[in-house]
Amino acid sequence: MENAQARFLAWATAALAGIAMALAAAGAQAREAPTSFADLAEKLLPSVVNISTTQTVQNPERMPEMPQFPPGSPFEDFFKEFFDRQRPDMPPRRATSLGSGFIVDASGLVVTNNHVIADADEVTVILHDDTALRAEVLGRDAKTDLALLKINSPSPLRAVSWGDSDAIRVGDWVIAIGNPFGLGGTVTAGIISARARDINSGPYDDFLQTDASINRGNSGGPMFDMAGNVIGINTAIFSPSGGSIGIGFAIPSTLARSVVADLQKFGKTRRGWLGVRIQSVTDEIAESLGLKESKGALVASVNPGGPADKAGIKAGDVILSFDGREIGEMRRLPRMVAETEIGRKAPAVVWRGGKAITLQVAVGELQDEDEEAPKVATATPKKPDKAAPGETTIAPIGLKVAALSPQLRQKFELPEGTKGVVVTEVIPAGVAAEKGMRVGDVVVEVGQEPVTAPNEFADKIEAARKAGRRSVLLLVDNGRGLRFVALRVDGDQKTGSVGR
Repeated sequence: MENAQARFLAWATAALAGIAMALAAAGAQAREAPTSFADLAEKLLPSVVNISTTQTVQNPERMPEMPQFPPGSPFEDFFKEFFDRQRPDMPPRRATSLGSGFIVDASGLVVTNNHVIADADEVTVILHDDTALRAEVLGRDAKTDLALLKINSPSPLRAVSWGDSDAIRVGDWVIAIGNPFGLGGTVTAGIISARARDINSGPYDDFLQTDASINRGNSGGPMFDMAGNVIGINTAIFSPSGGSIGIGFAIPSTLARSVVADLQKFGKTRRGWLGVRIQSVTDEIAESLGLKESKGALVASVNPGGPADKAGIKAGDVILSFDGREIGEMRRLPRMVAETEIGRKAPAVVWRGGKAITLQVAVGELQDEDEEAPKVATATPKKPDKAAPGETTIAPIGLKVAALSPQLRQKFELPEGTKGVVVTEVIPAGVAAEKGMRVGDVVVEVGQEPVTAPNEFADKIEAARKAGRRSVLLLVDNGRGLRFVALRVDGDQKTGSVGR
């Protein structure tokens, strides 16, 4: 009996010890809310600065006439004073604005947002001790909304260090320091609410979202982790009123750090370039290409002689990963390429012909003109002819197409080298209309095979239906460039069958 009790006590003691160790480990992993941010704020505030800009604003050349009021009206003096202030012959006035920034190098390098100093005639940096210093703009980058300034301070400056925004997690504590409403250095705290937010502000959107209060004037200020490292630059807010509602956005430090380094070294940003136009992979496109998941970046066209062209990447390829990083969404690829060292050979895994292949791409340097959209001769939709010569109706997808002829080339302003079949009518209730196809579009490929005649188009659609395919992939030239369109062909078609 005593032996049994002893064994039970030993077992219970070991079990309790195991539970205690598990609880301790869980507690070590969890991050408790800090009791105070005072020590951290005291350490960081001297590194955060106010940015004051001055801009010359010209008076408008033309002003509306002053409204006429009855004699003695109380509104007459009010409007007269207003119009006198706005007269074109009045001298230009000076407008000022305020923002935030932070010192990243004790030599006097200050980071802020590009929009804080845009169009400014003078930029002044105001230190934590109210010392005002004239700043020189070393470089600006509109695509990421970052700018680098240089100041010469008679007293030593305290710089902050970059942190790793990739390591930050949703729910982690952060603090933001800035100059909201021109009040001076102000500290707010919150958590990371989300990562990788796209707010349609530029091609490299990858914002951190926070509920730390960010208001007007916080732009360009730093967001710190609990170690006091900069993991973001406060840039934008979502607010119907203009004040904080707990939805603020910051540029992640992993993106900002490389941009700032380029601005310091070159005065501009040098970005990697592939030379492709890409689009998202929808479920229909994935199914038509034999992909199990709708991920990656579909190559719509390849710049002749560009890095992708030299590496063997073709239109219709789906880039699944680049330089060892998977591409879950199409918009991830531009940033991956932009951050890659120029001239470096990076492996790109592409999906082609039902299998994945790896190609080596020597990354080029992006020039401004490389991102410009092709010019469009006209944006006015063309009306279909009553009956175009050789017109063929593709009822399953709701299109009428015709072979390219001199008359159609002239009507739709198509270049002489254009190949394919031209869309002469889009049935409003058809699947092609749902995907945004328009009269004047040229179908270059069907099922990744070129088509040059309407009967080839019709035959390929019918063959896909008979083979039990749910969708067919078209390569379409819409006058602004090439894009892939996946059209369903497995529905119950009540408009008829393929006909001529």
